[in-house]
Amino acid sequence: MKSSLSALIAAHEGGFSKGQRRIAAYITEHYDEAAFMTAARLGDKVGVSESTVVRFAAQLGFEGYPQLQKAMQELIRSKLTIVQRMEVTRARMTDGQVLRDVATGDINNIRMTLEEMDQKAFDNAVDAVVKARHVYVFGAGSCKALASFLTHYLQMLLGGSAHLITAASQSEIFEEMLDIDQQDAVIGISFPRYSSKAAKTLHYAHSKNVPVVAITDSILSPIAPYASSLLLAHSDMASLVDSLVAPLSVINALIVAISLKTMDRNCHKLEELEHLWKTYGVYETVDDGR
Repeated sequence: MKSSLSALIAAHEGGFSKGQRRIAAYITEHYDEAAFMTAARLGDKVGVSESTVVRFAAQLGFEGYPQLQKAMQELIRSKLTIVQRMEVTRARMTDGQVLRDVATGDINNIRMTLEEMDQKAFDNAVDAVVKARHVYVFGAGSCKALASFLTHYLQMLLGGSAHLITAASQSEIFEEMLDIDQQDAVIGISFPRYSSKAAKTLHYAHSKNVPVVAITDSILSPIAPYASSLLLAHSDMASLVDSLVAPLSVINALIVAISLKTMDRNCHKLEELEHLWKTYGVYETVDDGR
């Protein structure tokens, strides 16, 4: 099991009791089975008490066993192929309830994201973006749409200082970021299946001591170690389609918070923009019939 979870276990193994070492060995070799076991069931499997399993989770830095279990489940989800995800979807949903099941899942993702969001990390992310000379935004795959959406509004609020990284190859991405330094900020967005480009891009920014805002779903995400501000949003939907409703909600909140921080300097510019839109008929108006 090559993952951040295995690295986390390895980093703490020196402090494990004999029973905790048995738990660690079982999870390392059979995480796909352990991910769906209760703490009591896992304890029975390796011959320790439920409380030992709970203490093991705390030893790794999790608030409790449910958080460790979620990390194992996310590890599995990040490895699912498209075909496997479709099979999981078929097993979990019925044809007549797809709309309700998907909407309910999205609602739960937003609720859990709100409950677990680190407010200090969110505030630090806002400050980093507002203070930055240049802001670089990157997302690959389905996350590219989120990155584009975020950049659209950052350009409206911050002008030319906001850049969407659009290069296709890793070498071209590095070329776009060659001049970044500590006065800048990088926002990276990545959800399962995680993009290797996102991890490499944020690693590069981190290596240059650039403030990094990482929007992802878990502390075990490959982009999490490089974050100055880690914003976690739930995307738990093992289906063909990624559930990016909660991440989008976090991005909406970021945009609103940044707009409030920059309101004084932006009012005149936004008024001018509205005048241009009206003058050149950029948007259609709806006739109210009067």
